[in-house]
Amino acid sequence: MNRGGRPALRPWRFIVAFGTVSLLADFVYEGARSVTGPLLASLGASALVVGAVTGAGETAALVLRLVSGPLADRTRRFWAWTIAGYTLTVVSVPLLGLAGVLWAACVLVVAERVGKAVRSPAKDTLLSHATAATGRGRGFAVHEALDQTGALIGPLVVAGMLALTHDAYGPSLAVLAAPGVATLAVLVWLRLRVPDPAGYERAAGPTRWSTAPTEEEPPTGSGRRIPMERGFWAYAVFSGVTLAGVATFGVLSFHLVHHRLLPTAAVPLVYAAAMAVAALAALATGWAYDRIGPRALAALPLLAAAVPGLAFSTQVAAAVGGVLVWGAVMGVQESTLRATVADLVPPGRRATAYGLFAAVTGGAAFLGGLLSGALYDRSVHALILVTVAIQALALVLLLAGAAGHPVRFRSRRTPPRTRDRP
Repeated sequence: MNRGGRPALRPWRFIVAFGTVSLLADFVYEGARSVTGPLLASLGASALVVGAVTGAGETAALVLRLVSGPLADRTRRFWAWTIAGYTLTVVSVPLLGLAGVLWAACVLVVAERVGKAVRSPAKDTLLSHATAATGRGRGFAVHEALDQTGALIGPLVVAGMLALTHDAYGPSLAVLAAPGVATLAVLVWLRLRVPDPAGYERAAGPTRWSTAPTEEEPPTGSGRRIPMERGFWAYAVFSGVTLAGVATFGVLSFHLVHHRLLPTAAVPLVYAAAMAVAALAALATGWAYDRIGPRALAALPLLAAAVPGLAFSTQVAAAVGGVLVWGAVMGVQESTLRATVADLVPPGRRATAYGLFAAVTGGAAFLGGLLSGALYDRSVHALILVTVAIQALALVLLLAGAAGHPVRFRSRRTPPRTRDRP
């Protein structure tokens, strides 16, 4: 820390460094997730086992945040939770390539997802402090863009290694140990340079669109409970309704192959393009959020409503365009939604809020996958109509803003201040 309690790094440098951590970690675990199904199958797993194991992993990644978030708030050991979660992930992946029996591979697949549950609420809380000085939307957007870059690189590297080694999973996943070590090295360096990122938020004061009370954090173990803002729940409902009306990539890619619009080998390329669009959408809506506030979130239901009409077309250009719009929805979801949570919830309960929010949106996304798959089998026209109706409801919820509290479209009048620039 510098004199006066200011962190040693400028806010943007902290955000970019944390984004680099996410880039390297995504390199590792997205690379592994791109081949999880075939790897388990090579060890004798049936389709049922693959579905059960990957489903259990995703459930653990969401449900356990309901535990890790409150614990992080209670102990105030955000760095410890973050480092522990990343360590579990980057250790599990290379070992997955060495697993010679099915049960060990299944345990490691779930362990990697548990690592995400352990770290995510604490990590988002640490990041939220720095975004108070840069602009919530822009800060989370830059972090998400770096995150998505890793999600692109990892699967491509693993695919290249599989081609070079004639589908040998051991060396293809072992190569991911290098970015795993780099993940922990950058993370520990960042922890040593900025042991208390909350100093960013204390120095910046309330953000332009903040509606959370500016309360001091309770002492560790004090037992004092800072109340969750009512607006957080209204916002969580809006986000959940929106995501309940979004099809999964699995359904979108099924359509592309089922109607022979694209060869199977081209589907990963379309997914990569969608991730690139996600990064751009995160940046665009993040900047918009800092300028016009929650009104920028209206883009989410509007984009989501357009997805099925395009993506489930029998024309190649329209279908691919729909997948790209879906990528934009994912980009807004992963960046600007997290920024708004930070503005709605005081620091003392922010990790808890991120855990709850992930559970709500994750459950809604699961329902969205079930709904879109069921309706697709019956009628694409019905799927389009239902999706549009759901997104119209979400837009009404946003505009109503729970009777104006507190997802509203005016800023709290705070004194102007100079913001750190990238």
